[in-house]
Amino acid sequence: MNVENYCQEHSSAEPEILAQINRDTHAHMLKPRMLSGHYQGRLLSLLSKMLQPKNILEIGTFTGYSALCLAEGLTEGGKLYTIEAEEEFEDRIRKNIEAAGKTDQIELIIGQALDVIPQLPITFDMVFIDADKLNYIKYYQEVIDKVRIGGVILTDNVLWSGKVIDESKKDATTELLREFNAYVSRDPRTEKVLLPVRDGLFLTLKIK
Repeated sequence: MNVENYCQEHSSAEPEILAQINRDTHAHMLKPRMLSGHYQGRLLSLLSKMLQPKNILEIGTFTGYSALCLAEGLTEGGKLYTIEAEEEFEDRIRKNIEAAGKTDQIELIIGQALDVIPQLPITFDMVFIDADKLNYIKYYQEVIDKVRIGGVILTDNVLWSGKVIDESKKDATTELLREFNAYVSRDPRTEKVLLPVRDGLFLTLKIK
């Protein structure tokens, strides 16, 4: 048993609807590892419940698993807006949101996030960035002014299977993630901690 499995066994159980989505994603989707999964999903849920957000923005929906985890912490009347670029995912996402009974809380937007975000006249309490890595810095720059003081930005996959610390890895995605991590670490508007959870989760608190 590895450390992550041990941690998962000692964390809250994955709700059955999410377990079903987890199984379905692994059975029918390419690159099912893109799904947050039980352990990270419970962390997203717990952080959301601690923050009790009114408005959440998610960039990158995939099959809707992480959106459903984050939505667990929404206050009454709150809403999660999730942006997905891949049109072919839409039917599966909507089916999963409906199965979870969250159609009133989650608004799916199909489109390019860099086009959609400027059109959202909303102040967010929480943002989860988990889309194409080459645009991570642009996504961060687009959302930071839309996050309230005391709000949180979470960014996934920032360790990139450990490649970011391997100087021999020079591919574009790895180099961009190194640049992103350095950019966030120097941002004076935030306090932050890079968590070695799953594939790396950057937790950022906006302070000014």
